[in-house]
Amino acid sequence: MKSLSVSEKYGLERFVAYQGYYSLIGREYEWELMPLAVDQKVGLLVWSPLGWGRLTGKIRRGQPLPEVSRLHKTGKQGPQISDEYLFNVIDVIDEIAKETGKTVPQIALNWLLQRPTVANIIIGARNEQQLRDNLGAVGWSLTPEQVARLDAVSNQTPTYPYWHQLSTFQERNPFPVKLQQN
Repeated sequence: MKSLSVSEKYGLERFVAYQGYYSLIGREYEWELMPLAVDQKVGLLVWSPLGWGRLTGKIRRGQPLPEVSRLHKTGKQGPQISDEYLFNVIDVIDEIAKETGKTVPQIALNWLLQRPTVANIIIGARNEQQLRDNLGAVGWSLTPEQVARLDAVSNQTPTYPYWHQLSTFQERNPFPVKLQQN
């Protein structure tokens, strides 16, 4: 916001995009940056849209990480989430994948592409097969009911002051997406 204000004050070109982390298992962007982006008309270029590789379809409840996975090196570098939370999200993605005939990454990427302010996503495909699979996330849309299921399972109670704003000031400062307190 400060940068946008300086641009306005001095008649400079304003930036129109922000590159940030956002995924089905990392929704903190929605708490402050998304409302600002909606208000200021700033688009989001999403990095790590598959949650540091956790939403590639290779991770499953009760199974070890696959032998070939970047998560062996990067798993502790990304945002930490509980296994139970991850598996609950993956379970719902799996259900929707069966309904749609799409893959886990395609579901996760399509969800992102339908979110307010998301202008594009930066994919980190390691090979042609992953690239082709990721590109299959476009040209179709999840249903509103499927989006609602993904929203519900991936929702986490925001930290302060965001939970307070959601519960107290929603009518004066509405969030661009429906967030629920757990």
